[in-house]
This record gives sequence, C-alpha cells and structure tokens, in this order.
Amino acid sequence: MFSSINTAASGLSAERLRLDVISDNIANANTTRTADGGPFRRSRVVFRPRVDQPYWRSPFLPEALDNGIGKGVRVSEIEKDMDSELRLVYDPTHPDAIKTGPRAGYVEYSNVNTVSEMVDMIAASRAYEANVAVMDGSKSMFRKALEIGR
Repeated sequence: MFSSINTAASGLSAERLRLDVISDNIANANTTRTADGGPFRRSRVVFRPRVDQPYWRSPFLPEALDNGIGKGVRVSEIEKDMDSELRLVYDPTHPDAIKTGPRAGYVEYSNVNTVSEMVDMIAASRAYEANVAVMDGSKSMFRKALEIGR
C-alpha cells in the first residue's frame, strides 16, 4: 500500500541531493584553487535502482512480475568529472596563473558549464515535482479508499 510513497520518497531524496550538487557546481564555477590544489572539478550524481533493499511486496503480484522494478532509486556515488577539459583564460597577473611552459600566463578555471548546470537543475526540479505529484496522488487514493470503508 505504501510502496508508491516509498518509491517517490526515494526519488525526492535523490533529486534533492542532485540539486545540492548542481548548486555547489554553479557556486564554484570560477574557483581556481581548492584545498586539494588545482581548479574545482564538476561533480555529478550517479543514480542506481534500489533493488537490494527490502520492501513490502504485494501478495497479489505474481512472482514472475517481481523483477525489482518500482522499488525506487538511490544515489550510488557522487563522482568528479575528470574527463572534460578545464577552461583556460589568459591572465598573467592572476596568482594561480601557470608560470612556465607553453601555457604560461593562463589560468585554469573549473570545467563547470553554467548553462548545462542550469539545464540539469531544471530537469532535477521537474523530477522532484513529479515525485511530489506521485505522493499527492497516492494520498488522494488512500483518502478515497478510507471514504469507501465508511
């Protein structure tokens, strides 16, 4: 009975974390030096289906249909984007400018593309809203079911 709410709640939690990571990326779009040294690297959230966690199973669902679909989602990791190139800006007066070599005078900025981050933020926000709509629909069905029993 509550599996739809549990599934939507897992999506809400995952999308909220995704929005937090996107916000962190946007906030650090111009960061040239981190505590690890070097420019900030974009982070991204990796989702996986939540199939290994116990859940309530309907007694009306045949065994053949119980394939793990519909149990929700979980965040498996937050990984750094090490593949995309850093943005180079020529500014020899910057304290983090490269001192020697063919890229002397250039500053390495983060690999965050603010436009794509905003697109990801809109997608995450819409997914969050969809999960809220699922929860509202489930609550409405439960309420109607209780009214039938009166």
